[in-house]
Amino acid sequence: MAQIGIFFGTDTGSTRKVAKQLHKLLGDVADKPLNINRAEADALAAYDILILGTPTLGEGQLPGLSAECQEESWEEFMPSFDDMDLAGKKVALFGLGDQVNYPDEFVDGLGELYDTVVECGAEVVGSWPLDGYEFSQSAAVVEDRFVGLVIDKDNQASLTDDRLATWVEQLKSELGL
Repeated sequence: MAQIGIFFGTDTGSTRKVAKQLHKLLGDVADKPLNINRAEADALAAYDILILGTPTLGEGQLPGLSAECQEESWEEFMPSFDDMDLAGKKVALFGLGDQVNYPDEFVDGLGELYDTVVECGAEVVGSWPLDGYEFSQSAAVVEDRFVGLVIDKDNQASLTDDRLATWVEQLKSELGL
């Protein structure tokens, strides 16, 4: 089994595509990405390093049925964290959002995922600078940095590949890979 488990939630498939790009950049240290709606809590617990990804929908929501997604996603998985112990695990997060149309809740879903894994005892790695983004508020900002990689495919698609490559190199350094 690879060292890193990659799990994502999605609605339109964009987060899945980013997860696949991350997997390709990481190589054989990471297992194939798995949609969170096909995962059990035990699957996450099996890894020492996790990469979790989510879009933010509507007014700051995680994907799920109440956000009018076609399938279950992070919203329905979140109760699984209630009994999960992530102490000793390193977690890197990435989120997709739209800073132009949702500047007041930009990547808030990422912030919710961050709060949850921290409450479960995880050490979060891979924070990302705010430079290059224009938004009013975000629940995903802690100590003047995003809690993970932020991708805006709607407004900054041309920056996605470079941001992914830079973040993967940062993760490799932080994780000693």
